[in-house]
Amino acid sequence: MKAFLLAAGEGTRLRPFTSTTPKCLLPIGGIPLLEIWYRHLERSGVTDVLINVHHFADHVGDFIRQLQTTIKTRVAFEPKLLGSAGTIRENRDFLRGDDSFLIIYTDGLTTMPLEPLLRIQQKHHPVLTMGLFHTDIPKESGIVTLDPEGLILDFTEKPSNPIGDLSNTGIMAASPRLFDFIPKTNFCDLSYTVIPRLIGKMRGVVTDHFFIDIGNLANYKAAQRKWKSIKRLMGY
Repeated sequence: MKAFLLAAGEGTRLRPFTSTTPKCLLPIGGIPLLEIWYRHLERSGVTDVLINVHHFADHVGDFIRQLQTTIKTRVAFEPKLLGSAGTIRENRDFLRGDDSFLIIYTDGLTTMPLEPLLRIQQKHHPVLTMGLFHTDIPKESGIVTLDPEGLILDFTEKPSNPIGDLSNTGIMAASPRLFDFIPKTNFCDLSYTVIPRLIGKMRGVVTDHFFIDIGNLANYKAAQRKWKSIKRLMGY
């Protein structure tokens, strides 16, 4: 199994921490978030990763070179950000004919197992299967509506008037058919441009496992406070 790790963001909402450290390397309980993701992916059977880098790219490259892992890593440096969908589009050759793959925003800290997501993707063969959780701040999330069979009927990124609290975790499984829905524009975002085109072609898997997006200072501090219990659940 292969995975795209999206880690190129500047993390402006996490300053001053990200003034000297890329967001994906911010420590949680003394462990860089990216290392937590690698251990999670190892346990899930991921063999190859492509990670995009931009902000403090040399820091991320140095970290990966010294990381002890069974996962093979390709680092894709973006002098100018391509956007989440642009990164996937420009690195299509990474998949080499695979019939499914993972897409993971590295902002998330979670105990959510990846196997249920992959089972749904491999059983129903949608264009994309999205990991979902119930959020307390739907105006800051990508909000979905699910039918009883798990089909995604609606998706709105950061809605001004949310119709629910079921949110994208930024952890997804996809089919190569996803490339048919990614425009060839230079910068292209999954949440704003591509996912809205997939209504009726996506499924969702709701998790009750721990999930937090560390993308702002309040959530980063909350993740730090909760790390001791999270660490036990994740096997550290």
